[in-house]
Amino acid sequence: MFRILLVEDDPNLGFLVQDSLEAKGYQVVLCEDGATGLETSAQETFDLCILDVMLPALDGFTLAKEIRIKNAVLPIIFLTAKARQEDRILGLTIGADDYLTKPFSLEELHLRLKAILKRVQPNVPLPAVNNDQQLVFGQSSLDIANQLLTVKGVSQTLTLKETEVLRLLAQHKNAIVKRDTILKTVWEDNGYFVARSMDVFISRLRKYLKPDESLRIASVHGVGYKLEITLNR
Repeated sequence: MFRILLVEDDPNLGFLVQDSLEAKGYQVVLCEDGATGLETSAQETFDLCILDVMLPALDGFTLAKEIRIKNAVLPIIFLTAKARQEDRILGLTIGADDYLTKPFSLEELHLRLKAILKRVQPNVPLPAVNNDQQLVFGQSSLDIANQLLTVKGVSQTLTLKETEVLRLLAQHKNAIVKRDTILKTVWEDNGYFVARSMDVFISRLRKYLKPDESLRIASVHGVGYKLEITLNR
C-alpha cells in the first residue's frame, strides 16, 4: 500500500484530502504543522508527500528542503493559496514534482498523484478503486459511482454536483461541513453566485430526503450544513 505524508494546517481541508485519498486505497498520515511533518518524515517511510506552503512552525518550502536532504527522490506535491509565478518557480526549484493552487479539485489531485507514482514506481500496482462505493445513512443510501440515491427503497438518479454535495454531508454525518469546503470541493469556487447555486442544491437534497424521517439537513447559520441522523425518529 502506498503511504502518503499530508501536511496541511487547515483541519477541514486536511481531513477532506485524507478521507478522499484513503477512499482511493492510499494510507495517509496527516500532520497539521511543518515541525510535526518534518519529525514524522524522519521517523516513518513514505512514497509521496503533499505539503501546504503556508504552515505554522515550519513553512512548506523549508520542510521540503529538509526532506530533500534525507531523501532526494521522494515525490513532493505542493498545495498552496499562493499563485504568484515566483512562488511556483521556487517550489519547482526546490524539487517539487507538482504544484496545485487552492482551491483545487480532489479528482485532479488524485490524477496528478497517480501519474507521479506511476512514473517513479512503475512496477508497483496502484491501489484498486472500489467503483461500487456506497454510503448508508438513516434509511437511505448513496451509490456514488452511479449517482443513485435510494430513500426508503425508492431510487432516483442525481446530478454529479448533487451527488458530490450529498457525499460530503454523508461522509461527515452529524458533523458540520463548512460552506467554503463544499463550494471549493464541488464547484472549485466560493463566489457569491456560486454560493446561491449551492443553496438551491441543498433545497433539492432536502426534498429528496424528506421521506426518510430519520434524516435532516440542518443549516448552521454562517458556518455550513450538517446531515443529522436520528435513528429513533
